[in-house]
Amino acid sequence: MSLRIEDYRAQFALPDGVIYLDGNSLGVLPKTAVAAVQKTVTEEWGNGLIRSWNTADWVTAPQRCGDKIARLIGANAGEVIACDSTSVNLFKALITALALQVNSPERSVIISDIDNFPTDLYIAQGLRELLASRNIELQFVKRADMNATIAEFGARAAVVMLTQVDYRTGERYDMKAVTALAQSKGALMLWDLAHSTCAFPVAVNACNADLAVGCSYKYVNGGPGAPAFIFAAKRHLDTLDATGSSAPISGWFAHQAPFTFDPVFKVARGIERFTVGTPPILQFAALEAALDMWLTVDMDALRAASVVLTERFIAEVESQCAGFGLTLATPRDANIRGSQVSFRHVEGYAIMQALIARGAIGDFRAPDILRFGFTPLYVTEDDVVGAASHLRDVMKLREYERADFRARGKVT
Repeated sequence: MSLRIEDYRAQFALPDGVIYLDGNSLGVLPKTAVAAVQKTVTEEWGNGLIRSWNTADWVTAPQRCGDKIARLIGANAGEVIACDSTSVNLFKALITALALQVNSPERSVIISDIDNFPTDLYIAQGLRELLASRNIELQFVKRADMNATIAEFGARAAVVMLTQVDYRTGERYDMKAVTALAQSKGALMLWDLAHSTCAFPVAVNACNADLAVGCSYKYVNGGPGAPAFIFAAKRHLDTLDATGSSAPISGWFAHQAPFTFDPVFKVARGIERFTVGTPPILQFAALEAALDMWLTVDMDALRAASVVLTERFIAEVESQCAGFGLTLATPRDANIRGSQVSFRHVEGYAIMQALIARGAIGDFRAPDILRFGFTPLYVTEDDVVGAASHLRDVMKLREYERADFRARGKVT
């Protein structure tokens, strides 16, 4: 089955004259999200007021959206909940991994990729300080050394924490193989799916993942700051319930009966133990509209279309921009590539600003990465060719030398 872009492109609010290749950072606005938020604001909040927690079923938005996300990442209903940010959920997932290893106190090592998205590494560093009495050890190593590190520290490893797709280069870990290796050494496997969800088919249960987190404002198109999600395999939820393990953050929505207002915390069973506080309903309205659209997409067809677009973009840039010092940073092998293409250049930041000024929008990641994301629901092959042509002209005309393109904004 092939993906018909004409079935989806019109569902997005794409500005005229813009080639948008930054869906790996912030997805385009689905038109249905506008209607959903407007309905939530004017009817549910405006007229229903506080009654809408029940009448509009606001209170179950985290569970509803979690079950929809589960279908997109190969999980089962009741294994995913939408809540908080990716960073907060990663904290919860690491705490949970350590709790699941409580009977193996020698397992005190957290292994990760030194090129992981920095917030993942920061959360692990903060956790080590918070749990100083447990003598948590961090092993952050290069991708090329990952398998050897897992083998070396496996007997002491509590959890291996990796982002499936490298946020800079787009290089992709083999989820099934790495998970199997980590688990063969007795470690738990925690995946960050920020650059995977809705970029290609994900199968957390088929790969036997233990825990996972991810955001919903990139390829999922849930909107800036949209609720993130956390996955825990049912076997671990059952263990946590059976052992009476507490919630990683004991907020009132993680209580088994929040509206009894019991002063003593009693942890909720199942995936709801990962909730904390009141869900942001306006953000959930936009997210759920995006998820409902994604549930109509054939993910295998999406992946096939993504490969076509990324292959074409690599070919176009290397052909049109030959001799300008751009170096491919993304794997040529589509089997180990996400849905993005990155090129390196010493003037990467200024080049990207010049491209954005032309209406070809990607983004920059330090120190020298020009990053382009491809969402086949709205990116066409004409967009690919056009973006490469703009890049050629930026380089040929040396537009990146303009002073205003060199001034760095807070967000790159």
